Amino acid sequence: MPRSPARIPRIQTVIAILWPSFLTSALATIVFFTLFDPVLLANMAGLPPVSHLGGYTLGFFAFWLLTASTSALTCYFQQPCHTAGTPEAG
Repeated sequence: MPRSPARIPRIQTVIAILWPSFLTSALATIVFFTLFDPVLLANMAGLPPVSHLGGYTLGFFAFWLLTASTSALTCYFQQPCHTAGTPEAG
């Protein structure tokens, strides 16, 4: 009988999602705000006034949310598919 693959602990999956996305969002924040001023972007978008630090913070968390969602989708799609007629499919 073939062995089933070992289950990866949930905390390891969470770290595998959040750590690379943290690093990627940090790099994206640096590159993006090297080119664009957050205060000017907020003014052009008609948003309430924001400080530079506030703009950097909001941008970082927006990039982190975006990159964490793509990392989570990668983890989700790494799981094996179950075809009809196999015992795992039910």
